[in-house]
Amino acid sequence: MKIHHLRNATLVIETEEHVILVDPMLGKRKTIAPFTIFRYKPKRNPLVALPKNSREILSRVTHCLITHLHPDHIDKAGEVFLRRKSIPVICSAKDEKSLSLRGLNIMQTLNYWEPQPFLGGRIIGIPALHGYGFIAKLMGNVMGFYVELTNEKSIYISSDTIFTDDVQKALIELKPDIATVACGTARLDIGQPLLMRMNDILKFAALAPGKVFANHLEALNHCPTTREELRRALTENNLLYKTAIPSDGTSVEYL
Repeated sequence: MKIHHLRNATLVIETEEHVILVDPMLGKRKTIAPFTIFRYKPKRNPLVALPKNSREILSRVTHCLITHLHPDHIDKAGEVFLRRKSIPVICSAKDEKSLSLRGLNIMQTLNYWEPQPFLGGRIIGIPALHGYGFIAKLMGNVMGFYVELTNEKSIYISSDTIFTDDVQKALIELKPDIATVACGTARLDIGQPLLMRMNDILKFAALAPGKVFANHLEALNHCPTTREELRRALTENNLLYKTAIPSDGTSVEYL
């Protein structure tokens, strides 16, 4: 299995038989309004362009997982890409209506903790809580995915979440070979962080039974944590050996 990191939470899982796109934010720089105006500089998003090799990688996509409906996970350009190629989409049952109205090809919908057959293996929707305190309610529904395919590494896409009992359950009971974690510690102008604080990122990495794949970094104006800060914290806690912090346009191969 190879995971291509494109930008922010947009990644591509490449297996022997399938190429699965996750959360396509595919637009040009500065096509999305700032997510915060006062707490951090009000720069338009995304802050960086897609890497030059993204076109070739995206040309091979066979399926798409969408964790939630925020524009940094499915933007207008992502919708156009999925519609144009009629890519089969897998999403939460709660998001089916909205995505269908956008003209997407919904192949499969999931409820939390309900295993379903998927591409000859199985997929499970994992609850995600998008923030600490009251802000999580404002952020709406989010679903992580556990994917287990024949003769491939199992992977847990935790999506935009803080550390919860469900996240812990997924790591301990499902024992994924690879677990992705959103590390930008995003914040709006109100409320607490929308993603894990550093102490919870470290807890996630320590508890993960296999490898960790860090993303949601250095692409949005409300995500202050840098790759270097994350690398330093992981090193100080002896967790860097199991954690990949990929640059945009790079890939990690898991044998």
